[in-house]
Amino acid sequence: MDEKKNTVRAAERALDILLCFTNNAELGLTEIARETGLNKSTVFRLLATLEGKGFIKRDLRSDKYQLGIRIWELAGQIYQSSDPAMLFIPEMELLRDTLDETVSLYIQDGTERIRVQAVESNQAIRRVAPIGVRMPIIVGASGKVFMAFLPKNDRNRLLAQSGMSEQEIQDYERQLEDIKQNGYALSVEERETGTAAISVPVFHRDGHLLAALAVSGPVSRMSVDQMSTFVPSLKQAAEHCKQIAK
Repeated sequence: MDEKKNTVRAAERALDILLCFTNNAELGLTEIARETGLNKSTVFRLLATLEGKGFIKRDLRSDKYQLGIRIWELAGQIYQSSDPAMLFIPEMELLRDTLDETVSLYIQDGTERIRVQAVESNQAIRRVAPIGVRMPIIVGASGKVFMAFLPKNDRNRLLAQSGMSEQEIQDYERQLEDIKQNGYALSVEERETGTAAISVPVFHRDGHLLAALAVSGPVSRMSVDQMSTFVPSLKQAAEHCKQIAK
């Protein structure tokens, strides 16, 4: 039993090391040890194992570690016929070409939303949308889409922990009701200065909320009035995504 526990623990530690690279392209031994809370000798042994399997590679010039080719090989095997991040790309590209702004796809993970796909605008000044970024669902256009369709108990719990005043919560809840009724959410510099966004829900054919589809860009081009003209195109794209969702 102890041997089994040790094996599981080693696997958990190896995964913790890989997760250190979620927001870092390369890391040194000391940095990985600090991020994981493990001692350097343990990290060194695990890195050697991961390197041997091709999941990690070491740059001999900088003595820093990066993700290896095996990670990309595994990523390439994502089942594209059922993964919204891959399945919706053609629709997202069409929306980008129609509106000429960056298009992003988000999914909810607990109290956060994750950008799982993005198609950037071709404009010189554009919204750069890195994939894999986690954000709270309580702010931003896509976040408010998820909040609007949360079960009431879950929504109340998040709002109670938000630090908002009672009046702010009431105003926010009215905003969420409008989002449910109108089918879209707007945000202007809520999360990032100089950026605006509009988002619509993407439902599965069985009725559950699958994702949030958003268009974002600089406030100089995306006023509230301008974003309102995007609504028909966004809703049409969301409907097409619904029809092709597995």
